[in-house]
Amino acid sequence: MSDQDTTTTPVAAPADLWTSIDALWTWLDTHGPYDGREGLLLRMLKLSEEVGEAAQAVIGVMGQNPRKGTTHTWEDVQSELCDVVITALVALRTLTPDAREVFDRHLARVRERSLGAAGAPGTQAGPPRPEPRA
Repeated sequence: MSDQDTTTTPVAAPADLWTSIDALWTWLDTHGPYDGREGLLLRMLKLSEEVGEAAQAVIGVMGQNPRKGTTHTWEDVQSELCDVVITALVALRTLTPDAREVFDRHLARVRERSLGAAGAPGTQAGPPRPEPRA
């Protein structure tokens, strides 16, 4: 289970996403025990760890492990997915100082490929997806 608080306390003034990513990257580069190639590889491995924690939370929500039963909530899954996104963006920032531009270009390509040139939601929509059960 995540050891992070998942309550929804309003934040006074949310920081810009990329300003936060840059600050986290700077902090990690300053305080990390490894730099260079080793630091880069470890940052990529951290992403796999976070994905595993998200998978563990989903298994916990579904009660898939009969020995443990239901051990997580959908809020835990949300928190773990946020950790995945943050870790991925910091890893991207580790690879390039132009992380924002790289991400924006890639997102535009994925959006066009998935939603069509107009980018209108539902352009190429499939069947409706079921909502997760609470």
